[in-house]
Amino acid sequence: MSYFVDTHCHLNSEDYNEDLDEVIERAKSQGLARMLVVAADVPNSRQAVELAEKYASYGIYATVGVHPHEASTIVDGIPEELFLLAQHPRVLAIGESGLDYYYDHSPREIQKQSLLWHIELAEKAKKPLVLHIRDAFDDLFDILKENDKRQYHGVIHCFSGNSYHAKYALELGFYLSFAGPVTYKKNQELRDIVASMPLNRLLCETDAPWLAPKRYRGKRNEPAYVTEVYDMVADVRLIDREELKEALWNNACSLFRWEEL
Repeated sequence: MSYFVDTHCHLNSEDYNEDLDEVIERAKSQGLARMLVVAADVPNSRQAVELAEKYASYGIYATVGVHPHEASTIVDGIPEELFLLAQHPRVLAIGESGLDYYYDHSPREIQKQSLLWHIELAEKAKKPLVLHIRDAFDDLFDILKENDKRQYHGVIHCFSGNSYHAKYALELGFYLSFAGPVTYKKNQELRDIVASMPLNRLLCETDAPWLAPKRYRGKRNEPAYVTEVYDMVADVRLIDREELKEALWNNACSLFRWEEL
């Protein structure tokens, strides 16, 4: 039997303050067996861990880290609290960290330094990285090439690069994860990447509450809607949805090392 997974969602967002239990129940009713709640800053990391503890029976796990938008909040280095949270047994990854040059909410040099600190934290914690990269792939690759002796282990979430970026990221050892935008009409290049990339390096997510798939576009996203992403990916790869579910379950288990069912 295979199960759906949402490898990147933000149930620790205030968007779910009024109906979180119902959102989680809807996900379960759609066959989701695992949801990874991703952090954006230090308080958000704490909330992610609390949710992973409270809803452990629903297969919810957490990450800890600081989003590039919030990089300016840790200019003195990774806070001690994040080091401690990173050791929690329900914390499976470090992030989301990375580079976002679309919004530039934090200065680019500070984003780069934050990314390097997160790489170091992931190595110390022996956990994979969750990367957010938008309009910044060239700088990402430059940073990684400067540290070419490292073995990178992680995922570029909600992948938004081109085919060259995808090829290079895969060569570096990253998984690529796709969210609602892969269902949007204008994003044929993303679908082409999904169709041609190795199946064993592919993941699906929602990035909820944002980026709802086409069917729900304009509404609040939630983990239950990851099935729409699976359907699109299965269609473009010309495979059965059950085959895709099994492959993505195995991929997620391999990357995040969460408990088998």
